[in-house]
Amino acid sequence: MSIFNKSRLLHIFMIGSIFLTGCMNNPEPEEKMYDVLENVVAKEKDFEKQQEPLVNLEKKEKELYDKIIDLGMKDFDEIKKLSDEASAIVEQRKNHMEKEQESIQASKKEFESLSPIIEEIENTKLNDKAKHLYKIMMDRYKIHDALYKDYSKALQLDKELYAMFKKEDLTLEQLEEQISKINEMYEKILASNKEFNEKTKEYNEAKLDFYKEAGLEINTEE
Repeated sequence: MSIFNKSRLLHIFMIGSIFLTGCMNNPEPEEKMYDVLENVVAKEKDFEKQQEPLVNLEKKEKELYDKIIDLGMKDFDEIKKLSDEASAIVEQRKNHMEKEQESIQASKKEFESLSPIIEEIENTKLNDKAKHLYKIMMDRYKIHDALYKDYSKALQLDKELYAMFKKEDLTLEQLEEQISKINEMYEKILASNKEFNEKTKEYNEAKLDFYKEAGLEINTEE
């Protein structure tokens, strides 16, 4: 019997704590962009906070799953108990994922306010870099939307699995079919998560490149 893969890659976070030096009176478009971009970082703070709890919950759930598999049908009462515990963890994971999505959506709403500001940039090279930055980030949001939808589907499949474990007439064929669905979904999630991390790294690099081209004197703080 295959054991489904519930590992999750930690997201790469956006570069934060960048401070603009100099006068901000009558700001130029690129300075207004700076303000928005740093607000976007702030909007994703709650997103970052969900990563470690999610990974820890997934590990705990995997441990419970392994115990259930090891028991087979030898102790059905214990299997039901462990299944209930695992199902409760799935609900906790769902709550963290919802908070993550809310944070990303708040970030997106803030980021989309850049569109009219970019049009104000007269320097062609800088305007192109700003548009490039904008496209990267919008692609990143699109990837996360897909990741969120697939993760939500995976959570539902997990819930169904633990409900199945509580049925005494559960067949091996039914179990293998459900685990196959779960494996397939988590493979998609891992692929999307990798793509999301790559896009985040690309965005961070494009963001610093824009700041450099704009001549913004910035200080970074670890």
